[in-house]
Amino acid sequence: MFISQTLSSPEAFSKALFEKMKTIQPAIADLEPYEFRYCLNNITPEGGWASIQPLPQAGIEQMVNSRAFYDSIQIKPKVDDHIVLDKQIVWLAHMLFVGLVTGDYPEAWVEQHFYFDIRSFFFLHRTTYFTDEVLAHFGGRPYRQFEQKQKAFEYYQGVGYKAFAEANAELDALFIDSVKKIIAAIGIPVLLAIAGPTAAGKTEIVERLNRSFEQDGCKTTSIELDNFFTDRDYREARGIDSKGKEAMHFDLLMQSLEDITHGKALSTPRYNFIDGSSSHDLSGKLKPGRIPVEVQPADIIFMEGNFPFLIEEILHLIGIKVVYLTDDAVRLKRKWKRDMDYRKKYEENYFRNRYFKEQFIMAEFAYRPQMAVCDMTVDTTGAALWVTPEIAEILERG
Repeated sequence: MFISQTLSSPEAFSKALFEKMKTIQPAIADLEPYEFRYCLNNITPEGGWASIQPLPQAGIEQMVNSRAFYDSIQIKPKVDDHIVLDKQIVWLAHMLFVGLVTGDYPEAWVEQHFYFDIRSFFFLHRTTYFTDEVLAHFGGRPYRQFEQKQKAFEYYQGVGYKAFAEANAELDALFIDSVKKIIAAIGIPVLLAIAGPTAAGKTEIVERLNRSFEQDGCKTTSIELDNFFTDRDYREARGIDSKGKEAMHFDLLMQSLEDITHGKALSTPRYNFIDGSSSHDLSGKLKPGRIPVEVQPADIIFMEGNFPFLIEEILHLIGIKVVYLTDDAVRLKRKWKRDMDYRKKYEENYFRNRYFKEQFIMAEFAYRPQMAVCDMTVDTTGAALWVTPEIAEILERG
């Protein structure tokens, strides 16, 4: 009877859920109950909370671990010509909210499988990056681990770069020192590829590596894989996925990597993200009026992209393979601050839908496979440096 009355009363439901959610998401404790109710009103089901029947826990787990579930998420669903939150994202929030209040879903189970982002006001499935295969690749334990200072971010609604950099300072310093030891052992020129999810901190750590190498008197440069894309219209017309070598001027990429690792200057394609066009035609020739990217020889060549060492044919050219990783929950807080507060980059619901959809897919397609073949993984959320046994030997000798 008590549960039935709670579900039937919006105010009673909000009050009960507020208490439950404070144990799952510490940042909610900073809200007043009426502020929480404001947020909840925007997601209340048309039939009221009593209309929601929670699925069994096993059914929820099976769904959120299915690629098909994320493939079905729409990034731009519209109502009255306005982008809205995808109905399945809303449905999942309804399930978990009601299950928490009714007791069908214990707080510990929800916290184990989901992360609640207070600004998005929805639940994200917790992505597992360190699979058994990845752990075995690194010998089962991290090379070195520090205090997990990102835990403080659980109380933040957004994370700026200053706080992010301070939390990762010890780990980043160890990573930079380790890279230098590896390069001293394998020699130059060396191609260093860094992969990682959006807002993991790749750009910033590459900038710090650049400064550190330049202070040591080394020349650095970079190659962006995205510049080797063929024309977007060509790819879309043929259903070519942008994540594979078929989407690229692959012969030009192979030749460029061969040349730069042998100390030669390059003239590479340039991709225009605004109109989706390449500076080069399909035969690899420069189009009239287009300007290529000139790359000079260097001691350390950074290769940037979401999946720089998924392509088997180029693996032998990469001297150091790194995955720079930050958990989804922290990256979302970074993206709220960086892309929404500062850049005003996305429409809000488009941003929420896209982030929810892509994390599972990209982990499955790009990041876990790269972690299983890389030399090092920098796990900023876990404050741990993971290296292969072979790299550990180099670091210990150094």
